[in-house]
Amino acid sequence: MAEETDVLIVGAGPAGLATAIGLAQQGIDFVVLDALPEAQNTSRAAVLHAATLEALGGLGVTETMIAQGIKVPHFRVRDRDSVLLDTDFSKLKSPTPYTLMIPQDESEVILIERLRALGHEVQRPVRVVSVERGADGVSVTADGKEGSRSFTARYIVGADGEKSTVREAAGIGFPGHTYGSFLLADVRMDWPIERNEVTLFFSEAGTLVVAPMSKDRYRVVAQMPGAPSQPTIADVQAVIDARGPRRGAKVRELLWGSRFQVHHKLADRFRDGPFLLVGDAAHVHSPAGGQGMNLGLRDAKALSAALAETLRSGSPAPLDAYAGERRASAEEVLEMTDRLTRVATLTNPAMRWVRNRIIQAASALGVVRVKAALTLAGYR
Repeated sequence: MAEETDVLIVGAGPAGLATAIGLAQQGIDFVVLDALPEAQNTSRAAVLHAATLEALGGLGVTETMIAQGIKVPHFRVRDRDSVLLDTDFSKLKSPTPYTLMIPQDESEVILIERLRALGHEVQRPVRVVSVERGADGVSVTADGKEGSRSFTARYIVGADGEKSTVREAAGIGFPGHTYGSFLLADVRMDWPIERNEVTLFFSEAGTLVVAPMSKDRYRVVAQMPGAPSQPTIADVQAVIDARGPRRGAKVRELLWGSRFQVHHKLADRFRDGPFLLVGDAAHVHSPAGGQGMNLGLRDAKALSAALAETLRSGSPAPLDAYAGERRASAEEVLEMTDRLTRVATLTNPAMRWVRNRIIQAASALGVVRVKAALTLAGYR
């Protein structure tokens, strides 16, 4: 016999968990499924911006995240040792005027514990096999530890990532292109730049991002064709030597490393009848600017509110508004990160010189610095 619920959430990453917490707070009936036997203990995302922290405040997790993470007030763009743009988040009129560095796996633990405190658990490992649209919602077949299971739901939320089963079942297109491979590593190292900034280095070979994290760690993300699947200390040191500061950086310990592909994709729509998309199931893009997890978490906050309103009123208007507004926000972020990545990776020396002079001149203007801070922080 099928298990019945109002909302079935597929995927228990940050976006799925935040959607569930929002629904739990409003007394909405839901089930969360995840194919993994346990939450991941490694992660790519590590940045939470000010607008996201404000949104999460309503979910009761912000204070815990802030206590656990590192407050970083500056995002700087550099070409080797030259600062091209200094974005100062401390000037924002926000209760959280900084970027918070906290790895995604730690954020997920906080979200899971908050969901548990509200009386709910993620059901795992449960892998969705099929989704069929019906007159009153969807029928879902899944495989779990105890065999096949069936669910019916009025709405299904695809929070199941770039290769979303829910999105495919809905027949929603996901066009785009790839930036290629990236190297990702958490390291301990000697670093000549103060720990009050996240740094994006421009380089003709590809972007390099270095960000401080707790426990004397740094997150290193580098665009790299043919990046090694298991990078070594030498691999990380080589990319920093080629793109980062000319002296003073020495990798002492590699804590974790990986390779991943980054794509630039946006779902054709975020809603199709009872199908709803959130997070990476709806959009993926370059890591430049650290926007990915932030965009998904703000999706989740908006979606949980829209679902609650629709289920209470019977009107689909809130969900239609969610789909339109969040897709427009995602489109703006994808355009920004794509533009930033393309500007960062100019190969012509003359064009690079002109680019640097233009950025430095523009960043001398207060209005430019304020606009950059508001955009990166998620306020526009």
